[in-house]
Amino acid sequence: MFPISHFNITKTPFYYYDKTLLSNTLAKLIRLAGERNYHVHYAVKANANPEILKLIAASGIGADCVSGGEIKAALEAGFPAKKIVFAGVGKADWEIEYALEKKIFCFNVESAEELSVIEELAKKKENIASIALRINPNIDAHTHEYITTGLSENKFGIPIEMLDSIFSQIQRSPHVQLVGFHFHIGSQILNLETFHVLCERINQLQDDLSKRNIQVKHINVGGGLGVDYENPDKNPIPDFGRYFDIFQHNLNLRGGQQLHFELGRSIVCQCGSLITRVLYIKKGIEKQFVIVDAGMTDLIRPALYQAHHCIENITSDMEKCRYDVVGPICESSDCFGRDVMLNETKRGDLIAIRSAGAYGEAMASQYNCRTLPGYLIE
Repeated sequence: MFPISHFNITKTPFYYYDKTLLSNTLAKLIRLAGERNYHVHYAVKANANPEILKLIAASGIGADCVSGGEIKAALEAGFPAKKIVFAGVGKADWEIEYALEKKIFCFNVESAEELSVIEELAKKKENIASIALRINPNIDAHTHEYITTGLSENKFGIPIEMLDSIFSQIQRSPHVQLVGFHFHIGSQILNLETFHVLCERINQLQDDLSKRNIQVKHINVGGGLGVDYENPDKNPIPDFGRYFDIFQHNLNLRGGQQLHFELGRSIVCQCGSLITRVLYIKKGIEKQFVIVDAGMTDLIRPALYQAHHCIENITSDMEKCRYDVVGPICESSDCFGRDVMLNETKRGDLIAIRSAGAYGEAMASQYNCRTLPGYLIE
């Protein structure tokens, strides 16, 4: 799977991206979404590598952005403005103004205060801002607490109980146009029954609002589809068909309504691996440590979320031994995996940390004055 001869002359650590797998993932996603007339927006926050963005933009899907910088990156990569949605609880004035100037498709609005600011800035520009209200459905996504976004105590979204005042605010303004409802309940969701619950909440909400003659053209159910971090080779492409079927069979769309998705991790995660070189094998009293040149600055998920990644020695075919795989950062949390079974490992070996295409390179930092990781796409 990995072109080891290339890696031996490449400075580590770096991200390796399998362009063929990304293309195959996009092709399957687009085919299955197209069969159901669904609209997909790639969540740029998962991986904003410019070359990756260009490949995804060329496929024809839209972009889901959470900052002005992401909107700029998406436009530069070739995503059309009319397919860009702008989410996030803390949109700065300049970001809103930039999005208005570029005439993006829609703002996903998360509070009454944000709505007032968008209204004010749109009025100043003599513009009309298309908005979707991000509604908090109070659903437990049963995922890590840091990536659960749909509970009532989360910072995201507008509680259903507050919608009446929001609707009144919209009706009073000629500078905002309500075009949709937006929902996103979390990330890395493996229990797909959770999406059944989301459909039920949306159906109930739409039934209640239809009695008041309130209907929108667009329903955006966010993303959240998880991937298989345990067996990346067995399940390289998520089951988009089963995921879409849940909404097709359980969500009651009104006539003319269009359904949108914001998928990120499930598109790019499995195509990326972090390649790192072994610096030392440190023998403890009861443990052996593989110390590599990548650290939490290059891939923070294990330190931040206690996330699991499949780890492989891609240069050794010796018998397997048990190791803790750690990085060089001066933090005890700088550990990629404990009690990992690797082929017997020595200084200079190459280690692949799999399923790192999402929230890997995008979250890299320069803590300890380290350089950012490079990348190789082929």
